[in-house]
Amino acid sequence: MLPVWLTDSVTCNLSRAVHYTLLWGLEGVVLRTVGTSDNRVPFVNEQQLRTGLQEAELPVVAIDPGLFEGNVGEKAAWLNDLMLLDEAAAFCKRIRCRTILTGALAGTGEEFDVVMAAEVLGQAGVIAERHDISLAVRNEALSNCASGESLADLIAAVGHPLVSAAWSPADALEAGFSPAEGLEALACRSSVALVFVRDGEGDASSWIDCIPGEGRVGWTSQFQRLSEAGFTGPACLDVRGDAPAKQGLAQATALIQLIRTTQSEL
Repeated sequence: MLPVWLTDSVTCNLSRAVHYTLLWGLEGVVLRTVGTSDNRVPFVNEQQLRTGLQEAELPVVAIDPGLFEGNVGEKAAWLNDLMLLDEAAAFCKRIRCRTILTGALAGTGEEFDVVMAAEVLGQAGVIAERHDISLAVRNEALSNCASGESLADLIAAVGHPLVSAAWSPADALEAGFSPAEGLEALACRSSVALVFVRDGEGDASSWIDCIPGEGRVGWTSQFQRLSEAGFTGPACLDVRGDAPAKQGLAQATALIQLIRTTQSEL
């Protein structure tokens, strides 16, 4: 597993993001916004981005351009996202990134139409294939695709080899679902391309963030099961809570230790 992090969970400033990555011992980055909070990939200063990352020899393991985050019933929105996917994929190729993170087209307030969402994401998979790029669909606590089971159902329904899961057990837990049961469903029914790492206790109304391994996610068992399923991809730290820059080192250290412990037990 590769310890990486979502840079704008702490800073949108590229120089600071590179500094923290190296200081904390992480080995790559996931990019969402770069420069300012308004500059979301791929609409960023590309030359500055490439120069800064190449000098530090840091790979971009995934980008998150904010595609397919709405409700599947909002046809105009996802049609626009399908068009924007070409541009995001071309950007990925230029910065040597192979994975685009997407939403699950599972908004709030309505029953999740898995069949329709799978059809749209299948079309996205065809576009990704044209660019030799993969898509990783994430579950989110505040959506109708929060559990690992629902994410596994969606990925299985899509049925495209370049569309897999970006698994966030903390989001499942925050929404009231079991991280262990969710991962089991994913391990049995679909592939996992990336894992988001954060921890905490409580539910959506009372959630408290903490260092990975100290909350209720059960990260030791999560990493063990992921290893058993053959996962060797990025484990992406998503720093949350107050004063994230101060917490980042402790959280990154915990992530690296969890990975090392898992690898030593293989």
